[in-house]
Amino acid sequence: MSRTIQSVLPANRDLYYGGRWHAPNGGYTDVFNPSTGESLGPVAQADISDVETAIAAARSGFEDWQGTLPKTRSSLLREIAAVIRKNAEELALLDAANCGNPVTALLRDAENAATKLDYFAGVALEAKGSTIPAGQDMMCMTVREPWGVCLRIGAFNHPLSFAGGKLGAPLAAGNSVIMKPSPQAPLSALRLAELIDGIAPPGVINFMTCGLESTQALVTHRDVAMVSIVGSIATGKAVAKACADRLKPMICELSGKNALIAYADADIGRTVEGAVRGMNFTWCGQSCGSTSRLFVHADIHDAVVEGIIAATRRFKPGLATDPATNMGAIISKAQYEKIMGYIELGKQQGATLRLGGVRPTLPDLANGYFIEPTIFTDVTPDMAIAHEEIFGPVLAVIKWTDEADMMRHVNSVDYGLTAAIYTTNVTTAHRAARQVQSGFVWVNDTSSHYIGAPFGGYKLSGVGREESIEELLEFTQMKTIKIAL
Repeated sequence: MSRTIQSVLPANRDLYYGGRWHAPNGGYTDVFNPSTGESLGPVAQADISDVETAIAAARSGFEDWQGTLPKTRSSLLREIAAVIRKNAEELALLDAANCGNPVTALLRDAENAATKLDYFAGVALEAKGSTIPAGQDMMCMTVREPWGVCLRIGAFNHPLSFAGGKLGAPLAAGNSVIMKPSPQAPLSALRLAELIDGIAPPGVINFMTCGLESTQALVTHRDVAMVSIVGSIATGKAVAKACADRLKPMICELSGKNALIAYADADIGRTVEGAVRGMNFTWCGQSCGSTSRLFVHADIHDAVVEGIIAATRRFKPGLATDPATNMGAIISKAQYEKIMGYIELGKQQGATLRLGGVRPTLPDLANGYFIEPTIFTDVTPDMAIAHEEIFGPVLAVIKWTDEADMMRHVNSVDYGLTAAIYTTNVTTAHRAARQVQSGFVWVNDTSSHYIGAPFGGYKLSGVGREESIEELLEFTQMKTIKIAL
């Protein structure tokens, strides 16, 4: 990858709405490179007056966009997908510098965003209603209509995937969109706004960077009809409370403390590979879907643990912008300190640290936030590392013998985003998949998303489903029309 970081930084650092860039009334704040600690320059911070103006522009954009034909919306989404693919290398490098995840992995994020746009372009005609038998003298039917201005709040771990891919469903359904990227990693969203400027009519696609107060103003505004968020449970609860006064619909994908369950008959090689892949060490474990609780049957426990330790050693923290890096940096100093605190707590509560748990000592990593991949054994379900989301590269291994007791512990947490089950017995697989309280369950696999397969959580891990026809329908409201003949 021959490009430099400076060559891919967005030229525009202002607010993008109404088809133009606007200087913020709220000033600017710098964003940083987690691998080096270096500033990547200033980014606009919208204040309340900026929020009002941007929402008015998005509302105006919606008034025109809602009446467009589905084929027009589809063409626009495919055009944006093509732009992302054409510029994938620079967008991935920009994300690597800004969020700390490895550039090679972020190239897949760019393709993921484009694939989602293509998918929703293809299913735009499926936002349809039905006819209902009402007798000879009556016609009854339902239609699906867009909500209006939709706010989508992204997270730092997949910035471009969220900023680009999450345009698909609301735009296909006829809504206008305000994208609010993570304040920690907003640069790829701003660069995307530059690249797609002029593709959509003014006000249909808008990008706002702002802090907590202005985000709350976006969420609560009467002309923002629907909100979706990817983030922590605490943030999701705050957004839900803000939506409650107007009974505003929302979808959210929130935290996870996900279990991988290995039965005694599981293939050890596949289990080892699945456990390591499921931890998302490439992303430093900074993924809501990471299977950070590993329940291993006593009969295969030792073999699985030794295999995982050996396989995990291939992950070496490095500068995220280096194509050779296979494990990046933690997003911030605060998150780094939180993870290190959990590692110390795990040791204090009696877990055995088998691998990692320390900062790498390479000189070129001295100014970044890096933690070596970490594995604990002798973990019991009551330990903090076993039931609290760490959002870091920390795997807790729990030995089990009694299935009912194990499943009780698996389901004892407030989270329920994903789970993985490893067994060679199809009956066991079906039984466990039904018992585990998670919105997405893999059997003899983990971490793979399938476009068209609904993704979302149970319990406090979220509301609604995405990456599927269900996401498109979430961005519509149903109207019944009854006609006397």
